Amino acid sequence: MPQDHVQEHVDLIAKHEQDFLANRTSAERIGDSIAAFTGSLAFVSLHVVILTAWIALNTLPAPIHRFDPAPFSLLGTILAFEAILLASFILMRQTRMGRRADERDHLMLQILLLAEKEITAVLTMNRQIAGSMGLQKVTRDKEIEQLSQHTSIDDVAQTIKESLSTE
Repeated sequence: MPQDHVQEHVDLIAKHEQDFLANRTSAERIGDSIAAFTGSLAFVSLHVVILTAWIALNTLPAPIHRFDPAPFSLLGTILAFEAILLASFILMRQTRMGRRADERDHLMLQILLLAEKEITAVLTMNRQIAGSMGLQKVTRDKEIEQLSQHTSIDDVAQTIKESLSTE
């Protein structure tokens, strides 16, 4: 495949992805940023430092007033609240990514259906060319003949559905 043709496809895919990201709402952008940060080593490191300091301040003998003595109920409450918020941000991001995956799947299905039609037409033309050239063996080949027939997507879907329901 020529490099220009490949680059054209890469550019088109990149444009679709950039358009999808650009069309996010402000809330989605903020949620994505938070979800991305929570999945980073910086987030984990920050938590290790804060939790270590919290526990140290509340357990080590020092003249500092202990604001959350063991068993650290305030810390537990804060972490539980944080976990609820983080789970919500992550679920919102996954939902949005799932919508994008569905869009890609629909696009891929349309491309595959178009490709199936095009290949069927090409096989039909090739069989006709083979027949006009006297290559009867090719024109009578049962597999090529079947492949050059229209494929009913509904029939294929129904067959798959029936096969999966018997398992």
